[in-house]
Amino acid sequence: MESGMRITVVRPTELGAPELARWRGFQRAVPSLVHPFLSPEFAVVVGRHRPEARVAVLSDGTEIVGFFPFERRRFGYGVPIAAGLTSYQGLIHAPDLEWDPRELLRACDLAVWEFDCLVDGQKPFEPYQAIRVPSPIMDLSGGYETYKAQLRENSSSLLKGLAYKRRKLERKAGALRFVLDSHDHEDLRMLMAWKSEQYLRTGRRDRFAWAGTAGIIEEMLDIRTDGFGPVLAMLYVGDEPVASQYMLRADHVAVDWFPGYNTHYGQFSPGMLIRLDVAEAAHAAGIHHIHMARGTRDRYKQLFKSRDLYVAEGRVVRRTPAAATIWLMRAPARRVRYVITENPKLREAADRTLHRYGHLRSALRERTERRRKPPIG
Repeated sequence: MESGMRITVVRPTELGAPELARWRGFQRAVPSLVHPFLSPEFAVVVGRHRPEARVAVLSDGTEIVGFFPFERRRFGYGVPIAAGLTSYQGLIHAPDLEWDPRELLRACDLAVWEFDCLVDGQKPFEPYQAIRVPSPIMDLSGGYETYKAQLRENSSSLLKGLAYKRRKLERKAGALRFVLDSHDHEDLRMLMAWKSEQYLRTGRRDRFAWAGTAGIIEEMLDIRTDGFGPVLAMLYVGDEPVASQYMLRADHVAVDWFPGYNTHYGQFSPGMLIRLDVAEAAHAAGIHHIHMARGTRDRYKQLFKSRDLYVAEGRVVRRTPAAATIWLMRAPARRVRYVITENPKLREAADRTLHRYGHLRSALRERTERRRKPPIG
């Protein structure tokens, strides 16, 4: 840690207007920090729903020079704020700031800080990175026509195929209607229901099963400040929603948080149709980049990306008994996950197993619901 650096730890909701303004100023001074998941508004909302959320405020003795949003869990195990819901993490700081990661953890009462989507350019954290992975983005800064030219380079048939599916859907169900920025909580709840169904179908853990997560997502729809806000895009057939894309926005950067679609219309690829509509409307609304989150397995990301940024996975560890305990608890599972994700055959086998589990779970739920229905007559 730089000589004279002082660190105080507070809850996000305890930050005042001057601190929030200072935070936003750092984002605008360091381009890589302009991202909704690194914005103070995001941290404050999360702090209202996750009691373990904290922010370390770094000061050089005369003024604030950095903010480190994190969560402190059992045994001093630390993770980025809103871990599991974010795809961009790090310390928000003044340009060229240096800090000692282990001293930072000591001040935060953490034995370990584990990250999986650390933003590039955080030099003090670089020695603790285990791997760097691509994180695709849609670059709309050159305009929609320029972006479409990039899509044609990615796939010669993508745009023609989607135009055909759009016409086919409209012939079957009626005219499509697109809204870039819905404020309707019913639209958001419909998207959450689609996602819960998807998690069930594919054997994944339902993120919305915990009320705190649902609370964060719902409250975020009502947060609008200068430079931050939600973007809930909706695609309808008449008044029926067929696809949605829930994003957060910080200045000219948006992140694709939760996309989803109505499986009844799945054959028409509504999730891809809305992505094209979003790209066209977002540029007109001043959004230059849409981050799609790390990962190379999702085919749509490879089709719609302009290029890749890179984020890092790793952990900072202090030499403490608590850190050793955490390592014993988490290292085996981490190694298994890494081996599976890096081996295509193992990854495909794991996906098949999860899908079989999801189908079984769906069938059991349907059987239970049928039994609960009262007899007719």
